[in-house]
Amino acid sequence: MKHNTRSVAKIIGTGRAVPDRILTNADFEKMVDTSDEWITTRTGIKQRHVAEAGTANSDLCAEAAKKAMVRANITPEEIDVILIGTVTGDRKFPSNANYVQAKIGAANAASMDISAACSGFLYGIHLAKSLIASDQAKTILVIGAEILSSMTNYEDRATCVLFGDGAGAMILQANEEINSIRSSYIGSNGELAHLLYCPGGGSIMPAKNRDLPSDVFTAKMAGNEVFKHAVKTMEQAARTALDRAGLTASDIQLLIPHQANIRIIDATAKRLGIPREKVYINIHNYGNTSAASIPIALDEAIEKGVAKKGDLVVGVAFGGGFTWGSVVFEI
Repeated sequence: MKHNTRSVAKIIGTGRAVPDRILTNADFEKMVDTSDEWITTRTGIKQRHVAEAGTANSDLCAEAAKKAMVRANITPEEIDVILIGTVTGDRKFPSNANYVQAKIGAANAASMDISAACSGFLYGIHLAKSLIASDQAKTILVIGAEILSSMTNYEDRATCVLFGDGAGAMILQANEEINSIRSSYIGSNGELAHLLYCPGGGSIMPAKNRDLPSDVFTAKMAGNEVFKHAVKTMEQAARTALDRAGLTASDIQLLIPHQANIRIIDATAKRLGIPREKVYINIHNYGNTSAASIPIALDEAIEKGVAKKGDLVVGVAFGGGFTWGSVVFEI
């Protein structure tokens, strides 16, 4: 690599992993007072992959990472940094990235988690791009992964039908010419944290307090309020990333929004003026996998040829915190 040349980040591989077990809407009809019609109409979800007991978040991360490494044609030892967006790591500490480092044999990598809920993967891309540009790392593994079933209340019909488990990975490498990450943007608003959060498990309501009801360790969401903020904010985030790349919505070939709810997806695309045929949607098969949703969808779109070499793709997410982010990729 030449000196005094600022490196850019090239995507050299992607991968994904989901559990084999599937929960369909018909399964939920037997569990709570709901119906396939109700779930499909309001969320767009038909099924979701759910981890079996004993499956670790890091297991899915490692599987997705290994697929990405094969496609990238690199060895684990070449990875300098591992960044994982997740809120459902294997344990409170160490970071999930540490476990993944061990499982894939990336002995030379620094590793850490990013807690930004559904925006975690895009936060990771934003940070990876900066590390490469500042010559702090050459090869970075970024993963978005969740086992949301571990914090889902399966007696709450409003939320239990939404969530699925999975992991998606991307490997970025320093390059002097090929710039896959055209732009990125992240933001947050902690004043609205109470609209989407998990009350228990931290220092305020620690798990050691045996008097706490079990449902404090599950996700809580004010659905209508989240919807309103999500649509407006995702539109603004996508436009900001496009502006930073010197592009408009009409310049892109594909929009990959966070797969949270079909109504949010459709409303966001409409506000951006992007036709549905240019929006990648797979929520019907996976549900809301939080930080994993965009990397799973991106890998799937590339594998299917929906996202082709040279295409410009916008990924945009909104999550608990609130957090948000958007990235313009060139495939």
